[in-house]
Amino acid sequence: MLLGAAKMLHSKRNELKGTVKLVFQPGEEGHAGAYHMLQDGVLDDINGILSIHVLPTFPTGAVASRPGPLLAGSGFFSAKIQGKGGHAASPHKARDPILAVAFSIIALQQIASREIDPLEAAVITVGFIDGGQAGNVIPESVRIGGTFRSLSNEGLLYIQRRIKEIIGTQAAVHQCSAVVDLMENLHSPHPVMINDEALYEHARKVSEALVGESNVHIMPVTMGAEDFSFFSKKTSAAIFVVGIKNETLKSGQPLHSPYFVVDEEALPIGAAL
Repeated sequence: MLLGAAKMLHSKRNELKGTVKLVFQPGEEGHAGAYHMLQDGVLDDINGILSIHVLPTFPTGAVASRPGPLLAGSGFFSAKIQGKGGHAASPHKARDPILAVAFSIIALQQIASREIDPLEAAVITVGFIDGGQAGNVIPESVRIGGTFRSLSNEGLLYIQRRIKEIIGTQAAVHQCSAVVDLMENLHSPHPVMINDEALYEHARKVSEALVGESNVHIMPVTMGAEDFSFFSKKTSAAIFVVGIKNETLKSGQPLHSPYFVVDEEALPIGAAL
């Protein structure tokens, strides 16, 4: 099948003209490498960009994507809630930041459940809580942090604003103070990944010629994020995945699992595509 596709492309070589740039991007996981590449101007002259990503939920030999929104926009946040430490036996002499954090976490979950349209997707996850060392001591301060995601760029901005308001207000209710950092300097918020429909359709047809129509799938929308989405703000863009799931190799583990394995038989498919 790969050879057949190569012959087809070879026979049409006189019809294909233009320049192809290969992007080897640093800082892909959480450091917005695509954003910084665009600031350097190295992709100012392109009129379309494609991405290939391996994915263990599809078998080796399969290709998948979809037109329109595919991956969520995302950002990070952290906050320090400052209280007044004291002995657990005399809570009235302290200002408990742990209590303020507990109420903040509950209220943050209500953004998705009570403020966002149920037909829209939103995620706010607190991933860490850091504060206190002893069971009988109220600590001076507590730090929390997490991620937020949406399938619309407007939704991202709304969630950002509400995170700051909720944590600040809950701290004040409990006579504490809060400093909220949306970490935009370190982890630039990623826009929603929206596949250009014309570019998607072109790549889908190439995929069908390469691996057969039965091996080309519609990929479910996911709240995972990918900083390739920065390129989509610059030009027509589409991201496709190639499957790597192989029961013999046990290469079906999630992308960020410590047991993740790549079936390298998928690499020639991605290169040909």
